[in-house]
Amino acid sequence: MTAISSVRPEEVGLCSRRLERIDGWMRRLVEDGKLPGVQVLVMRRGGIAFSREHGLADIARGKPMAPDTIVRIYSMTKPLASVAAMMLYEEGRFQLDDPITRFLPCFRNMRVAAGGMWGKVDTVPAERDITFRDLLTHTSGLTYGFLQSTLIDAIYREHGIDFQTSDLSLAALVEEAAKLPLLAQPGREWNYSIATDVLGHLVAVISGMPFGDFLRERVIRPLGMVDTDFHIAQDKIARFASNYTPGGDGRPKLIDDAVTGPFATPRLIASGGGGLVGTASDYMRFCRFMLNKGELDGVRLLSRKTVELMTMNHLGGDMAAMGQPRFSESPYFGIGFGLGFSVMLDPAKAQILGTPGEYAWGGAASTAFWCDPGEEMAVVLLTQLMPSSTYPIRRELRVLTYQAILE
Repeated sequence: MTAISSVRPEEVGLCSRRLERIDGWMRRLVEDGKLPGVQVLVMRRGGIAFSREHGLADIARGKPMAPDTIVRIYSMTKPLASVAAMMLYEEGRFQLDDPITRFLPCFRNMRVAAGGMWGKVDTVPAERDITFRDLLTHTSGLTYGFLQSTLIDAIYREHGIDFQTSDLSLAALVEEAAKLPLLAQPGREWNYSIATDVLGHLVAVISGMPFGDFLRERVIRPLGMVDTDFHIAQDKIARFASNYTPGGDGRPKLIDDAVTGPFATPRLIASGGGGLVGTASDYMRFCRFMLNKGELDGVRLLSRKTVELMTMNHLGGDMAAMGQPRFSESPYFGIGFGLGFSVMLDPAKAQILGTPGEYAWGGAASTAFWCDPGEEMAVVLLTQLMPSSTYPIRRELRVLTYQAILE
C-alpha cells in the first residue's frame, strides 16, 4: 500500500497563501463553538496539498482531532456500497434495468402512496417494479423514516425501518420495508432513502456473501482503507471521535460517546446506506481510486467505462426537476445524480464554485467529499455534528478550496 504523498501546493497549481484561508475558517468554527473538531484534506494531481485538523475529537476526554482520528462517515458509505454492486454488474450478474424482484420477490406488487391524512394512506399499484438503477439513483420510491416530512416517513418510524438501530437482520429488515407503501412511482422522483441498504442486501444475495464481508474483502481491504469498518476494534477505540449536536447554548452537546456508544461493538446490520466509520486518509484513498477510474496502487476493482457511467447524470434533468429542490443545507438546482454520487451539471445554476462532471456526497454528521476530474482534485471534510444541515460548511469549504486554484 502506497501512502498518498504530500506536495507543496504550488507544485500542483494551488496557492499556499489562499489555502491558509481554509485553516482560518476551521479555527473560527471551533473557536466559535460551532464544531467540536474538524479535519480537511485537499488532494490535487495525486498529491496532498493541504492537511489540517483543529479542535477536539472527544470533548469530555480532551482528545484532539488528529490525522488518524476515526469518525462515523454515515452516508459516505453509499458510494462504497455502490462500487460493490457495480463490481457484480461487471461480472454480468445483473443489468441496471433489471427489476430487483428477480432476486428479492418481496418487492413484487408494491403499492404507492396517493394521498391520505390523519395517518391513513391511500395507495395505488406501482406501475412497474423497482430496478437496480432506481436504487442506485434514489428514484425507487423508498424513503427514510428520519426525514419526518411525509406520511410514509412516519410509517417507516412506526415499523422500525432503521438500518442503524434495528435488532433484525439485514434480510429481515429489508423484507419488512418491502411491506410498506412507496412514496412515489419507481423512476418518477428523487427521494433520499434506504435504497442503498436494499442494494447492500442485493449484493449479499447475488454474491452469496454477507454484505459486510463482501465490502471488507472486495472493496475496503484491496483499497488499503485500513481503518474503515462497520465498528471500532478495541485497539482503535482511543482514536474514535464522539458525536455531537448543537446544545442550547450553541455549543456541541454529546449524543454518541466514542467509548460507550453503539459503534464500539460489532453491529448486527452492516448498513450499506450509512454504517461505516473511517479516517480522512482512508476516504482519500477511495477518492484517488475513483479519480484513477477504478484502480489504485495496481489494484483494479472497476473498469474506466464503469466509473465513467457511475459518475454521469442518470436523471432526466437536475435533482430539483425530480422533486428535490433542496436537501440538507444545499439547493439542488444544477445538480444531478449518478450511480451512487451527486453529479455537478451547471455551477451557475447551482450558484456555487465547481466543475461540470464533479461528483460528491456527504454524511449525516456533517462529513463530505467531492472528486473533480476536470481539476484533478479531491477534498475530504470530516467532523462529527448532527444534523448535517446545522451549518453550510460544505458549501463554504467548496468556495475556500476552489479559490486557491492558480492553474
